[in-house]
Amino acid sequence: MQTLQDQFGQIDIYLFDQLLRGRIPRGSRILDAGCGSGRNLVYFLREGYEVFAADRDPLAVEETRRLADALAPALPAANFRVEAVEEMSFPDRFATVVVLSAVLHFARDEEHFRAMALGAWRVLAPGGLFFCRLASTIGMESQVQRVSGRRYLLPDGSERFLVDEGLLMNLTNELGGRLLDPLKTTVVQNQRSMTTWILRKRA
Repeated sequence: MQTLQDQFGQIDIYLFDQLLRGRIPRGSRILDAGCGSGRNLVYFLREGYEVFAADRDPLAVEETRRLADALAPALPAANFRVEAVEEMSFPDRFATVVVLSAVLHFARDEEHFRAMALGAWRVLAPGGLFFCRLASTIGMESQVQRVSGRRYLLPDGSERFLVDEGLLMNLTNELGGRLLDPLKTTVVQNQRSMTTWILRKRA
């Protein structure tokens, strides 16, 4: 008997929420930008979505290809590319859903952050869904230590590029996106803070 784990894998709970709310209908073209091992793609591969992915790590892309071979063998290997998010070779306005989960906080600096965000936005079709989850300072302002610019040392010992509400709202306006949900932030027991940023690209 198929379990929920079999059906959905280790999908981000907030991406699962978008599925439950009917925002990612069958027939959507999914692009996971910074896919890692493909943990967010299990359901989409199983259910026959048109799936594409990119990651700068060749080993991660190979793992995602193996996952696709097992769950959706008809998909071409070329759908899964070893590319940085800011340098993806997919065409403009290509995907109806772009997933950018736990990626942007690895930006080196603000210029790199903007390049990644704009690179992911470029490939999203008008009317498409932009799903982004990333580390932020929200709710943790007094517990993170600035290293330089927007790079901070977190209580969990990691160093990340952290956004705040102002930056995300300004970028939403600059992109011409429409916020689908209020920014939602989870503080993980005073260790780190993760914010979900979900936009609709205006037609």
